[in-house]
Amino acid sequence: MSPTPPARRLRLGLPRRMFSQVLLMQVAIAAGVAVLATGLFLAPLSKQLDQEAMRRALAIAETTAQDPQIAEGVRTTPPTRDGPVQKEAERIRRATHAEYIVVLDEHWVRWSHPTASQIGRRVSTSPSEALKGKEVMEIDKGTLGRSARGKVPLYDTDHRIVGAVSVGIAYDSVRARLISAIPGLFAYAGGALAVGALAAWLISRRVQRQTRDLAFSDISALLAEREAMLHGIREGVVALDRAGRIRLLNDEARRLLGIGDEAVGRAPDEALGAGRTTDVLAGRVTGTDLLTVRGRRVLIANRMPTDDGGAVATLRDRTELEQLGRELDSTRGLIDALRAQDHEHANRMHTLLGLLELEMYDDAVEFVGEVVGDHRATAEQVTEKIQDPLLAALLVGKATVAAERGVALWVSERTRLPDRLIDPRGLVTIVGNLVDNALDAVAGTPHARVEAELRAEGRTVVLRVRDTGPGVPEDQRDVIFTEGWSTKRPPAHGKRGIGLSLVRRLAERQGGSAAVCAADGGGAEFTVVLPEALTEPAPEPVLAGSAEPAARTANAPAAAEEEAR
Repeated sequence: MSPTPPARRLRLGLPRRMFSQVLLMQVAIAAGVAVLATGLFLAPLSKQLDQEAMRRALAIAETTAQDPQIAEGVRTTPPTRDGPVQKEAERIRRATHAEYIVVLDEHWVRWSHPTASQIGRRVSTSPSEALKGKEVMEIDKGTLGRSARGKVPLYDTDHRIVGAVSVGIAYDSVRARLISAIPGLFAYAGGALAVGALAAWLISRRVQRQTRDLAFSDISALLAEREAMLHGIREGVVALDRAGRIRLLNDEARRLLGIGDEAVGRAPDEALGAGRTTDVLAGRVTGTDLLTVRGRRVLIANRMPTDDGGAVATLRDRTELEQLGRELDSTRGLIDALRAQDHEHANRMHTLLGLLELEMYDDAVEFVGEVVGDHRATAEQVTEKIQDPLLAALLVGKATVAAERGVALWVSERTRLPDRLIDPRGLVTIVGNLVDNALDAVAGTPHARVEAELRAEGRTVVLRVRDTGPGVPEDQRDVIFTEGWSTKRPPAHGKRGIGLSLVRRLAERQGGSAAVCAADGGGAEFTVVLPEALTEPAPEPVLAGSAEPAARTANAPAAAEEEAR
């Protein structure tokens, strides 16, 4: 036979639902408070009733001791059942509803007592304090049981102590008054408990609505999951309260924005400073997938209001994607340049083929020389003025693209840039963006022309790009460098409004500036100043007897030109 499974033990515990737990705890607290309040009230009440009973007993004793018949009877008559002291004491006892009134002499012998057989006997408790002239109040136990007592000395007409008077009030009557007060106290306590239970129920219902009746364990798990999710996702999360202050930042938001815990509790304007990123977080700029630049990062921001009046903003790092986009644009520009060269090369080949078929050999030779000379002259002109290979290659390629679009791209005669750039890639980005914007501005206009000028002034690089386009209105010359601002239609692969913003950011990162003004003769002129953009020139060694090499060096450009010819 299979063993009988043990009986399942009944396990008592708190209910799982938060509503029930909160209600149970609050009712328990209300009940505990009611019981505590009742106990705290009953404890002083019992003591107060004791004090009241002892004072009443003392008052009756004083009244009895002031009766002249009592003192005279103790001094002149023996202690008997029918004596004047017994009669007077019993009269006062019945009138005051005391339990007993005992009159005794200096030898502790009773002269009165509710039980007549006790008259003439000594008292069971010491009256020495009263016989010394002191008043005594106490709770004590005598022959009639526990009672509240009051004892006073008994004086004769000459104010000599001839005995004492002891009055007792039954302690049971005091306890009866206390017990009679308990139902009323419990009624008040029950009413208070009922009100507390109702308040607890209302509060629990409100908590239930706000927490959607989740258990405490569920809330704890949600908080743990939220912390893990916030610090684990690869998107920045910024939470703001109803006053617009930052109340939460996850690790990715700290990294993307370049701020720390000191930003918590502050407004975005205080924590981040002025800028488009601040405007997006503060809600002054609305929309979805808003493009913004923070430092060297390109961010995509979204902001969603919350029910409590605050908001949650998410940030995604688009720096790598934007770099890929710029590389794609560069590749597209290279493809356009190659297509333009291919188109131009095909036309020239057709021309050369026609000259050969017409047997115009001398003209064909002259035509080939002109074509090769033009390309060589263009490349040599750029490389002579711009010694950095990246910038030179960029401008040569842009010149080819410009020619295909019907735009003349010129490199100014004042251009002189040595090969000592600290950040050539940054300058390539700046020049490329400005030239592309200029080409877009003049495309389709008559006599379209773009002129680029790069000049070194000590260690400072000054870049100017002029065009013959419509120019930039004066009221838009400040906002044109703002992230997301553009007059062009967004392309299919992304959004516009990044190029000029990056130009200014790259310039400011090097301590420089970027500005736009009207060009002479119309159009726009963009000026970028980059201080400390060049390294110090290396000193040239001067050797004795080096006049002849120096002369050869001075004549090198002429020789190179002669060789090129």
